[in-house]
Amino acid sequence: MLIATWNVNSVRTRLDQVLAWLKESKPDLLCLQETKVDDPFFPKEDFKKNGYQVSFHGQKAYNGVAFVSRHVLNDVRLGLSGELPNDPEAERLGEQKRVISALIKDIRVVNLYVPNGSSLKSPKYIYKLQWLNCLKRYLKAQANRQEPLCVLGDFNIALEPRDIHNPEKLTGGIMASEPERKALQGLLEEKSLQDIFRIFEPESNNWSWWDYRSGAWDRDKGWRIDHIYLSEELVRQAKSCRIDKRVRGNIQPSDHAPVLVEINWPEEETEDELSDDLFRY
Repeated sequence: MLIATWNVNSVRTRLDQVLAWLKESKPDLLCLQETKVDDPFFPKEDFKKNGYQVSFHGQKAYNGVAFVSRHVLNDVRLGLSGELPNDPEAERLGEQKRVISALIKDIRVVNLYVPNGSSLKSPKYIYKLQWLNCLKRYLKAQANRQEPLCVLGDFNIALEPRDIHNPEKLTGGIMASEPERKALQGLLEEKSLQDIFRIFEPESNNWSWWDYRSGAWDRDKGWRIDHIYLSEELVRQAKSCRIDKRVRGNIQPSDHAPVLVEINWPEEETEDELSDDLFRY
C-alpha cells in the first residue's frame, strides 16, 4: 500500500498538479492539507472521474484536510471532537478544520494540519501548544481501539536539528522551539509512534518545505516539517519512505512536497470496494 501526504496550499489552485501527480505516482491514499475550500466547493467530481473517492473537512480560504483514496474509507471522523466528543477544548480547537481520520484496509490513518504558530510571541503560538496537548488526548482515545495507526501531515515542527537547513540559526524559533518539540516528542513516545522517514533516510538535507520567500527553493534552504509516523506493526511492514521534491519545481507550486510511505499490506479488493455507489463525500 502506498500512502502519501501533501500540503497543497489550495486544492483548487493546484488541482491540475495534484491530478497529474496522482496519475504518475498512483498512491492508494493521498492525504491533503491546507485545502482552503468549504466542503460544498471541494472538487470531488474531478477526483471521482480519475478513480478516487474523497472525504474532506474544510473551510473557506484557510486550513482544511482531505483524503483522496482508491479504496473505501470507513469510519471517517472529523475534527478533534471526532475522538473527543465530550471535550469542550477539543470542540473549541476543532473550529479550525485541521483533523480527519479514517480506516483504510483496517489501518487507522490520521491526517493533520498542525497550526504554524506564527511567532513565539504570538497568541497563535499558545494556540499551537494547546492544540498539540489536545492532540495527545485525541491519540490516546484512538489508541483504545487498538487499530494499526498511521499519523501524518504537515506538523509545522522540525523535530531535530537535521530537519533544518541552518539549525544553528533557526533552532529555538518558531517550528523549532523546545516547547513545540517536547509536545510532539511526548505524544510520539506515549503512543510508540516512529518517524518512518528517518528509518530509511537518516541524513540531513532532506526537506519537504521551502519558504516562498528569499529564494529558499533555488538555494535548497528547506525544512522537514511534513512527517509520517507509524505504529510498531506498520513499521515492521514498511518498505520505503521518500520525499518527492520534484513537484516543488513546478510553475506556481505548493511550498511543500509530497512524502510517501510504502507498506506491505493486504491489497485484495472486495466486492464493496469495486462498487460505484461507494464514493463518499
